[in-house]
Order: sequence, then C-alpha cells, then structure tokens
Amino acid sequence: MLSRPSFIDDHTVTDVVTTHWSLPGPVEVAYLPWGFGAYHWRVTAGDGTALFVTLDRLEPRHTAGSLEAAYAGAAALAGGGLEVVCAPLRARGGRFTVGVGGGALSVTPWLDGRSPGEEEAGRPEHVGRVVEALAALHGAAPPEGLRSWAPRVGPGFAEDVRDRTARPWTSGPLAEEARTAIGARSAAIARWTARYHELADLARSRRDSWVPTHGEPHHDNQLVGAFGLRLVDWESLALAPRERDHTDLPPTRRAGADPAMLELFTLDWRLSEIDEYLRWFTAPHTGTEDDHTALADLHEELAAE
Repeated sequence: MLSRPSFIDDHTVTDVVTTHWSLPGPVEVAYLPWGFGAYHWRVTAGDGTALFVTLDRLEPRHTAGSLEAAYAGAAALAGGGLEVVCAPLRARGGRFTVGVGGGALSVTPWLDGRSPGEEEAGRPEHVGRVVEALAALHGAAPPEGLRSWAPRVGPGFAEDVRDRTARPWTSGPLAEEARTAIGARSAAIARWTARYHELADLARSRRDSWVPTHGEPHHDNQLVGAFGLRLVDWESLALAPRERDHTDLPPTRRAGADPAMLELFTLDWRLSEIDEYLRWFTAPHTGTEDDHTALADLHEELAAE
C-alpha cells in the first residue's frame, strides 16, 4: 500500500519479527510504499540480514487458516525444488504467519532484484521465462492442505450491488463517486455475475485436472536479478484450472488454454475487484493516495464490456 497503515506502527512490526523470526539486534525497519493490497517493510538485523515483511489483511479474501495454508504451500513447493518460488520463512512456532493488527505478518528473504516494468515484462524473452515458470508450477505436485479455488462473489452479488447503491453513501469524500459509478453498471454486473457462475460450474466439473496456481503472476509479483526469475506474493496460491495464471500472458503465449476458463478468470478478477472496492468506499475513508488509486482501479474495471 502507498500509505502507512494506521493500525500498526514500525515498533510493533520490529517486535513481532525479532520475536518470531529470531533476528539479532539492533534492528532497522523501513516502511515500503509498494504494491496495493498488503503492507510491506524491510527489516535489517544487526548482522546485515535483510527480510521482506508483509502484513496481509484477512477478510474478505482470507481467514487466518487459509492464508497460513497458502504460505505453507509455497514453502512446500520451494522445498520440493521449485526454484521460481520466493518462499516465506517459517517462524519459531512452526507457522509461516503470525497474527497481528487484524491481519497476518509473514517474512521472506530479501532478494536483490527488481520487478520488471510493463514494457520489459511484455518482451518475448521475458514472457518465455514466465511461461516456463508457470509450466513448472502447474506440473508440481499439489502441497498437502492446499485450498481449492472457489468463486469470490456469490450468485446474488448483482442484487446486493443494486441494493447497496440505491442509497447515498456518506462514508468519505469519494463514496458518492464510487456509488454512482457502480450503480450505473448494475446491468453489466448482473450479466457478468451470471456468466461467471456458469463458467465456475463448468470448471468444477473438471476438477480432476486442476493444478497449483499462483493466482496473480503479473509483473508486479515478479522479481528478476542474478538469481533469475522469482514469483513473489503467494497469498493467492490455490488448486485451480491452469488458465487462472494465463490471463496476464499475451494471447499468443496461451497455447492450449481453454477460452472458457480464460473468460472465467477474467471475470473472477473483475468481479472480486468491484466487490473489494464496494467494501472500500462504503467504509470510512479520507481521500488518501490509496483511496484515489482504488477509485481509478474501480473505474477501469467497470469500463469493461
């Protein structure tokens, strides 16, 4: 997230990391205004060891159990030899997440690399590396306890949207713009939701072909460096149709992908984003940089046909 969280401070993050991951002091901590959806810090120990610290919020995407299962699954994949996984580190208690501040804290090693920009990520040689990495992931044995993908909005989502946009929102300075934008697309949301659940039923009928999937392997969740290519942010790891990881690939690199499943996961992203931003703007907000970024993202998703 671009803005620091208001519900937890750097001192608390330092205490949790040093306690549960046994870092030697003194420790330095720096907030990182990166990404969108989770909060991140760099924590550096007295011996120079650097860690990448993530605080994931739970509801509505996760429970504490499902997030722990995702990170434990990523660690299992890495332990099984899947080099593309930048896996979390196990805490002293044996888990990969520690509950704090209404969310769950996790830690991965700090890698000296960078995320490719959109232009670099679209180059054929880079896309080829991503395709190879995804093929390796999809060919891996599913880790024990890995959750299965399920629709992220229910069949009644469109009706709920109509009900919730029928009255003014007074939760913050961007609330009414968000409400008006969502309400104006209620017919499209109803069409998307119906098609989404039709395709989800089709996917479930083929469950024996599901594979481990990252869920969001776009360029912001990629790192490149001397170590090659790594995928980060494994909180969405789930057993699913392989096309779940193909929607961000160029159409020419989706050989063998089922168009119906590509459509399913395009709708999966769109509807879950609309749902998240509906929750966002009906909750108290003040018009921060994150709020404006969320509103721009909402408009982009609503503009789809």
